[in-house]
Amino acid sequence: MNWKNINRSFRLNNSIFSSENELINYLENQNTDICDFLKIWFNNQSYLEVKTSGSTGLPKPITIQKEHVIQSALATGNYFDLPEETTALLCLPIHYIAGKLMLVRALVLGWHLDIVKVNSNPLSDITKQYDFSAMTPMQVENSIDKLNIIKKLIVGGGVVSNSLQTKLKYCKTKVYATYGMTETITHIAVKKLNYINTLPNFFEVLPNIEIYKDNKDCLVIKAPKISNNIIFTNDVVQLISNTQFEWLGRFDNIINSGGIKLNPEAIEQKLSKIITTRFFITGIYDEYLGEKLVLLIEGEEKIIALENTNLSKYEMPKAIYFLPKFIETTSGKIQRKETLKLLETSSNSF
Repeated sequence: MNWKNINRSFRLNNSIFSSENELINYLENQNTDICDFLKIWFNNQSYLEVKTSGSTGLPKPITIQKEHVIQSALATGNYFDLPEETTALLCLPIHYIAGKLMLVRALVLGWHLDIVKVNSNPLSDITKQYDFSAMTPMQVENSIDKLNIIKKLIVGGGVVSNSLQTKLKYCKTKVYATYGMTETITHIAVKKLNYINTLPNFFEVLPNIEIYKDNKDCLVIKAPKISNNIIFTNDVVQLISNTQFEWLGRFDNIINSGGIKLNPEAIEQKLSKIITTRFFITGIYDEYLGEKLVLLIEGEEKIIALENTNLSKYEMPKAIYFLPKFIETTSGKIQRKETLKLLETSSNSF
């Protein structure tokens, strides 16, 4: 399939386009960011230059093949049963891979796509019903009262908290958490978030994806239709089967405290039941332990009842620090290392 082809069923904001030039001309005065991306998408180059999210370090440029982008779009359409004339809402920034893919899926699969201004509450002025959309956890949190206007929703760009998952439990919308990255051209696996009778559940890979673990217990992905290379991740996982896995956390976040290896993300899952603001667990230097486990919370100082959790004695934070505002990427993800540097210079310095 050629990337210059527009599916005959494609619609954008209820408008029909007979060629890529007509679509680009329409967007010149409507949305310059999307217009600029489409000029690159429709050019003669067989690849796109994109940047990683920067959540675990500085964003870095990588090259992905347009043919692979199309295959990713087809895989999503097949997995979620989203045929031609699917109504979809684009409310993510086009600067990142998730926003780009929503647009490409619509072009390739022939969806009827509407574009709204990107903000933290994208459904605030929406009354129309949609078959499909993609959001960040923050957008879902702020849209919870109107979420039923979307039939199927994928959520990415951050971990879905226990409190948000509880709110989604009885929602009519079929909501899925996604696992993926820029290198995998968005998601290669999804997990149901609000199917009452199937929780707990695990990430399930899309078709034509092979997974296994390396010697660090990190996920390895072999997906020839979307990448020419085998992808080695820093995500520690438990393999449930050849097609399912449980995400346990980042290998580069693991804390070695007195010889005990602690997984911050697992501890954060337990703490999310009692902490409603943003927070994270990390390790700082300790002369006796090597690293000691600490809890950083965004916002004003308050009492945290840690006894109301099921933390083990090793998982119990040795200290709690409060910061007015975490440092984050442009896409809203917390930058842990940079935020920790803030703490070193604050009045709460350790």
